[in-house]
Amino acid sequence: MQYFDAVGRRKAAVARVRLSKGTGKRIINKKPMKEYLSRETLEMIVEKPFDIIDQADKFDMKVNVRGGGLAGQAGAIRLGISRALLEYDPELRGLLKKAGLLTRDARVKERKKYGLAKARKAYQYSKR
Repeated sequence: MQYFDAVGRRKAAVARVRLSKGTGKRIINKKPMKEYLSRETLEMIVEKPFDIIDQADKFDMKVNVRGGGLAGQAGAIRLGISRALLEYDPELRGLLKKAGLLTRDARVKERKKYGLAKARKAYQYSKR
Protein backbone atom coordinates (compact mmCIF):
# COMPACT_ATOMS: atom_id res chain seq x y z
CA MET A 1 0.00 0.00 0.00
CA GLN A 2 1.27 3.48 -0.88
CA TYR A 3 1.45 6.14 1.83
CA PHE A 4 1.84 9.89 1.60
CA ASP A 5 3.53 11.30 4.72
CA ALA A 6 3.92 14.91 5.82
CA VAL A 7 4.43 17.03 8.92
CA GLY A 8 2.35 20.05 9.86
CA ARG A 9 3.04 22.54 12.65
CA ARG A 10 0.98 25.27 14.30
CA LYS A 11 1.88 27.10 17.54
CA ALA A 12 3.28 24.36 19.79
CA ALA A 13 1.51 21.50 17.98
CA VAL A 14 3.26 19.05 15.65
CA ALA A 15 1.20 16.65 13.52
CA ARG A 16 2.60 13.69 11.59
CA VAL A 17 0.05 12.85 8.90
CA ARG A 18 -0.12 9.67 6.83
CA LEU A 19 -2.60 9.48 3.95
CA SER A 20 -3.42 6.36 1.99
CA LYS A 21 -5.99 5.46 -0.64
CA GLY A 22 -9.13 4.23 1.11
CA THR A 23 -12.69 4.91 2.13
CA GLY A 24 -12.45 8.06 4.26
CA LYS A 25 -11.37 6.73 7.70
CA ARG A 26 -10.05 9.48 9.98
CA ILE A 27 -7.88 8.44 12.93
CA ILE A 28 -6.17 10.95 15.23
CA ASN A 29 -3.99 9.60 18.06
CA LYS A 30 -5.62 6.15 17.71
CA LYS A 31 -9.15 7.61 18.14
CA PRO A 32 -11.80 8.43 15.55
CA MET A 33 -11.62 12.09 14.52
CA LYS A 34 -15.12 12.87 15.85
CA GLU A 35 -14.11 11.54 19.25
CA TYR A 36 -10.72 13.31 19.41
CA LEU A 37 -11.79 16.73 18.08
CA SER A 38 -14.71 17.59 20.31
CA ARG A 39 -15.89 20.65 18.33
CA GLU A 40 -17.44 20.61 14.87
CA THR A 41 -15.48 23.72 13.84
CA LEU A 42 -12.21 21.87 14.44
CA GLU A 43 -13.43 19.01 12.23
CA MET A 44 -14.22 21.54 9.50
CA ILE A 45 -10.69 22.97 9.77
CA VAL A 46 -9.17 19.48 9.39
CA GLU A 47 -11.46 18.50 6.47
CA LYS A 48 -10.89 21.70 4.46
CA PRO A 49 -8.07 20.38 2.20
CA PHE A 50 -10.23 17.39 1.22
CA ASP A 51 -13.24 19.64 0.56
CA ILE A 52 -11.20 21.85 -1.77
CA ILE A 53 -10.03 18.94 -3.94
CA ASP A 54 -13.42 17.13 -3.72
CA GLN A 55 -11.88 13.80 -2.72
CA ALA A 56 -12.85 13.48 0.94
CA ASP A 57 -13.87 9.82 0.82
CA LYS A 58 -10.93 8.65 -1.32
CA PHE A 59 -8.28 8.89 1.44
CA ASP A 60 -7.76 7.28 4.83
CA MET A 61 -5.97 9.50 7.31
CA LYS A 62 -3.84 8.46 10.27
CA VAL A 63 -2.40 11.23 12.43
CA ASN A 64 -0.10 11.45 15.44
CA VAL A 65 -0.27 14.91 16.97
CA ARG A 66 1.43 16.29 20.07
CA GLY A 67 1.68 19.60 21.88
CA GLY A 68 -0.49 22.68 22.07
CA GLY A 69 -4.26 22.76 22.40
CA LEU A 70 -6.98 21.34 20.20
CA ALA A 71 -7.19 24.41 17.92
CA GLY A 72 -3.44 24.44 17.31
CA GLN A 73 -3.49 20.70 16.70
CA ALA A 74 -6.31 21.06 14.16
CA GLY A 75 -4.29 23.72 12.30
CA ALA A 76 -1.21 21.49 12.33
CA ILE A 77 -3.20 18.54 10.99
CA ARG A 78 -4.65 20.70 8.19
CA LEU A 79 -1.17 21.80 7.07
CA GLY A 80 0.06 18.19 7.24
CA ILE A 81 -2.85 16.97 5.11
CA SER A 82 -2.23 19.70 2.53
CA ARG A 83 1.45 18.78 2.28
CA ALA A 84 0.66 15.06 2.03
CA LEU A 85 -1.84 15.76 -0.79
CA LEU A 86 0.96 17.55 -2.66
CA GLU A 87 3.04 14.37 -2.43
CA TYR A 88 0.09 12.47 -3.87
CA ASP A 89 -0.45 14.93 -6.73
CA PRO A 90 1.75 18.03 -7.27
CA GLU A 91 -0.92 19.39 -9.66
CA LEU A 92 -3.05 20.27 -6.61
CA ARG A 93 -0.57 22.95 -5.55
CA GLY A 94 -2.45 25.80 -7.25
CA LEU A 95 -5.78 24.93 -5.60
CA LEU A 96 -4.31 24.46 -2.13
CA LYS A 97 -2.10 27.55 -2.34
CA LYS A 98 -5.01 29.73 -3.48
CA ALA A 99 -6.98 28.58 -0.42
CA GLY A 100 -4.00 29.47 1.81
CA LEU A 101 -3.51 25.93 3.06
CA LEU A 102 0.22 25.61 2.31
CA THR A 103 1.32 28.52 4.50
CA ARG A 104 2.85 27.72 7.87
CA ASP A 105 1.17 30.02 10.41
CA ALA A 106 4.22 31.32 12.25
CA ARG A 107 2.31 33.11 15.02
CA VAL A 108 3.36 31.75 18.40
CA LYS A 109 2.89 33.00 21.95
CA GLU A 110 5.21 35.88 22.77
CA ARG A 111 7.53 35.30 25.73
CA LYS A 112 6.87 36.95 29.08
CA LYS A 113 9.15 39.93 29.79
CA TYR A 114 10.62 40.67 33.24
CA GLY A 115 8.90 43.47 35.14
CA LEU A 116 5.60 42.77 33.36
CA ALA A 117 2.64 40.56 34.22
CA LYS A 118 2.57 38.89 30.78
CA ALA A 119 4.29 39.56 27.45
CA ARG A 120 2.94 43.12 27.26
CA LYS A 121 0.52 43.54 30.17
CA ALA A 122 1.96 45.73 32.92
CA TYR A 123 1.04 45.82 36.58
CA GLN A 124 -1.20 48.70 37.58
CA TYR A 125 0.76 51.93 38.02
CA SER A 126 -0.02 54.21 40.93
CA LYS A 127 1.41 57.72 40.81
CA ARG A 128 0.66 58.46 44.48
